Amino acid sequence: MRRQTISKLEYVSRVLKLYTGLAETPARYSRIDRRLAEELHEKQIELEEVEAAMILATARRLMRSADAPKLGPIRSLHYFLPLIEEVRSVPISAGYIDYLRGKLAALEGSGQLRAYKA
Repeated sequence: MRRQTISKLEYVSRVLKLYTGLAETPARYSRIDRRLAEELHEKQIELEEVEAAMILATARRLMRSADAPKLGPIRSLHYFLPLIEEVRSVPISAGYIDYLRGKLAALEGSGQLRAYKA
């Protein structure tokens, strides 16, 4: 992943925008979500790693077998913490993230979920 130098405010804003732009997440973030975004910045978690984790989690949730039980909506940014750790320990290629981003956009285009804007 490439290193970006952005301000804490911009980082937090971008994480929260990514989070609220995903399917099955609240349209508004909570103060707890904001605090977690600030902690991710303080821990120097790359924005690209956070985005990759969010895309991966969303794709896994939405591309499950039709026979699998329906999952409830994501209620907190904390949901993504295990996936952020997964992405950090086993990096995922940018090409695969782009592929998943395209699959999510196709689902959105078919009207199966709200607009994905990451």
